[in-house]
Amino acid sequence: MATTTILRHLTRRHNHHRCCLSVAAASVVEDTIFWTQASLTSIHPAAESLYHISIDVSDSPDLATSHTKAGQYLQLRVPLYDAVSRPSFFAIASPPSLSSVQGVFEFLVKSVAGSTAKLLCGLNKGDVVELSQVMGKGFDIDRISPPQDYQSLLIFATGSGISPIRSLIESGFSADKRSDVRLYYGARNLKRMVYQDRFRDWESSGVDIVPVLSRPDDNWKGECGYVQAAFSRAKRIYCPQSTGAVLCGQKQMAEEVTSVLVANGVSSQKILKNF
Repeated sequence: MATTTILRHLTRRHNHHRCCLSVAAASVVEDTIFWTQASLTSIHPAAESLYHISIDVSDSPDLATSHTKAGQYLQLRVPLYDAVSRPSFFAIASPPSLSSVQGVFEFLVKSVAGSTAKLLCGLNKGDVVELSQVMGKGFDIDRISPPQDYQSLLIFATGSGISPIRSLIESGFSADKRSDVRLYYGARNLKRMVYQDRFRDWESSGVDIVPVLSRPDDNWKGECGYVQAAFSRAKRIYCPQSTGAVLCGQKQMAEEVTSVLVANGVSSQKILKNF
């Protein structure tokens, strides 16, 4: 057998084995996920194409108490007859105290055609879903503590990225002990902006909310465009060495905001993300 033929033969065998190993590895990864069944306690519209969903995990205390930090997430799938939907990742919107005390996870879910999220948004109270274990380290607030050393905390969220930010704000991070806490929250318009009913409570906790609409109607008098542009226009970084930031949402937003912060002297180690 010619040398080139032997090499081709060995390459095919190698690729075949590598493919088998990849499939086996994927199977092992999938098998390591422990799925817990739980039922929906409520589901209702939050805004245009967005839904509030609450899931009862009180019968699974280990799962409930594993949610320890804002910004954590899990995988969720929907049983369909004899099969299940493809798992999708969802950030937990509720603070850890809600799961540990009441045994409830809350989510903000965007309905996207052809996705598990779409299936989830079509369920009713009492329907059963399957949850993975809680994942991720969440927002490492210890990196911007104590509050007296990090008086400025800049928070940026777009779309459904406000979900883990809600968990952060309602978990508490000593906002009232910081002199400058701002939330730049971007949405297409007010119909797409969720949690408006919580804004007053958030502001009373020490968070200054700056709504930014990319496609507002003619009556809108607030900030327009994208959050990174609104922040750049504000030009308010009082002391970079005592400034921290939290980002969640579109990748482009996160990259551009990070560039602006770092260019103005904020340490990249003080810019927190949950993924």
